Amino acid sequence: MAHEPMSTQDDTLLEGFLALETPHGFRAELIEGEIAVTPPPDGDHEDYLSLVFEQVLSQSATAMQISGHKGLLLPAGEGKPPNHVIPDATLAPRALRLFRGAPSWMPGDGVAMVVEVTSTNPRTDRKDKRHGYARAGIPLYLLVDGDKSALTLFSEPENGDYSGSHTQPFGKPVPLPAPFSFDLDTGDFR
Repeated sequence: MAHEPMSTQDDTLLEGFLALETPHGFRAELIEGEIAVTPPPDGDHEDYLSLVFEQVLSQSATAMQISGHKGLLLPAGEGKPPNHVIPDATLAPRALRLFRGAPSWMPGDGVAMVVEVTSTNPRTDRKDKRHGYARAGIPLYLLVDGDKSALTLFSEPENGDYSGSHTQPFGKPVPLPAPFSFDLDTGDFR
C-alpha cells in the first residue's frame, strides 16, 4: 500500500517562510533553519553601501552590475533547509547579465561578491551568512562592520568557510582583487 510522503519539520519551515508576509520595508530571510526578519536599514547602513557602490562603478577593472537586496538561494548547513538570504548588495560582471530573468531566489553562480553591512543581528552577518556564501562558492564577501568600525574582505571559499580574510579599520584601504582590481577607499566610512 502506497503512503503519502510525510512532510518534515524543514519542509514545514520552508513553506511557512515562503508564505510569510512582512510589514512594508521589512525583509525576511531563512538562515541556517531560522527565520530572520529585519527592519529597514538606518542611514549609516545606506551611506556605507553608497560609498562602496560609487567606487565599484567608477574604479572596477571589470564593469559590474549591482543589485540591492536580491534573493539568493544558498546551501545550508548539514540537515537544514536551503538558505534564502537577501544580501545588502550582490555584484556580478555586467557581461553576464546575471539578474536579467533571474527568479526571486537565484543561486549564487556567477556572483563576484556580496556585501553586508552589520545591522540588528551582527552575528548573522559575521558567521551564518559568511558560511552560506562560502558554501555557495561566492568568491568574495565584503563585511562592513559598523560596530567594530572595520571592513573585512573574505576570500577563497572552501569547506564551508573562507580561508582568506583581510580586515582593515575604517580609514585604511581594502584591496579588492580581480575582477575589481582596485583599493576600496574607506576614509569616508569614519
